[in-house]
Amino acid sequence: MPQVTYIEHDGTEHPIEVEEGLSVMRGAVDNGLPGIDGDCGGECACATCHVFVDEAWLAKTGLPGEQEASMLSFAATAQPNSRLSCQIVMTPALDGLVVRMPEAQH
Repeated sequence: MPQVTYIEHDGTEHPIEVEEGLSVMRGAVDNGLPGIDGDCGGECACATCHVFVDEAWLAKTGLPGEQEASMLSFAATAQPNSRLSCQIVMTPALDGLVVRMPEAQH
């Protein structure tokens, strides 16, 4: 099963296996990971699953779509490597993905 390393704002790392086909957000929420709220349940209708994709993984995770980019505009700390984790679907090619969480989601 592919693994994602979630890194909290304080540097705490959480390596979690996420089933292929599930979103990075779902992997965090299903495992009770602090720092990713996913208030809309993964519908790309909020920005409470905002993450910073590690630079080494940007090409593999792709660019945000129009709706995702619009939602990211609500994230106070959005950066060029920002993504909504509900929009990153796990595949074998993403095994080892590293995402960092902002200090707060609201």
